Amino acid sequence: MPRRRRMYLRHVPCHVVQRGNNRQPTFFALEDRLYYLDCLAEACARHAVAVHAYVLMTNHVHLLMTPREAPEGISRVMQSLGRRYVQHVNARHGRTGTLWESRHKAGLVEGDAHLLACSRYIEANPVRAGMVEAPGDYPWSSYPANAHGAPTRCAVVPHAAYLGLASRPDACRSAYRELFTADCRGDQTGAIRAALAMSLPYGSETFRAQVEKSLGRGLGQPYRGRPRSSAGKNVTDPF
Repeated sequence: MPRRRRMYLRHVPCHVVQRGNNRQPTFFALEDRLYYLDCLAEACARHAVAVHAYVLMTNHVHLLMTPREAPEGISRVMQSLGRRYVQHVNARHGRTGTLWESRHKAGLVEGDAHLLACSRYIEANPVRAGMVEAPGDYPWSSYPANAHGAPTRCAVVPHAAYLGLASRPDACRSAYRELFTADCRGDQTGAIRAALAMSLPYGSETFRAQVEKSLGRGLGQPYRGRPRSSAGKNVTDPF
């Protein structure tokens, strides 16, 4: 079966997930996570890609990014990350061979409330996995930047949807924190996972139609039905 073609569009956010080969760990020490974030920051600066949210789990990563210039900027970022980070891990930990699965998952995200839901989904991943009680307790995500304005190793660029939460930065951060006051499993978890798994846009039907028009092709069957429960998900879940 031929691989599904990538869907990237300039100025359109994309939710990317890269997981370890056979769901094996991808981070083995503090230095690994720091190096990954450094590589991410450098690659995004080089290829004009803005990072809005991220989380580094034990065996996978979530990234919410927007290519500011070339649509293929995200692919170039992921290629750079794959090359540099694997070389680092293999050299540092005396291993050989592949680390990541051959292809990362990627799905476009509508830049409105859907983007905020996706950002919340990403940063709440450690809570759903049972690793921490609150997103602020996990040090390897963009939550400190988005919720408190704290500096992070990889700079987080606020999206227009985030800036639209309020008229002042402190009020934006307060409104963003309010998104996490409900159960972090949320009613959008199933929809986000399903769209990503099928490489389909996460957003309204209007957004989907706009994406199809921009790409000049159909995207297959949209996700329908009630969001699936996130019960039973753990740190090894790729999404």
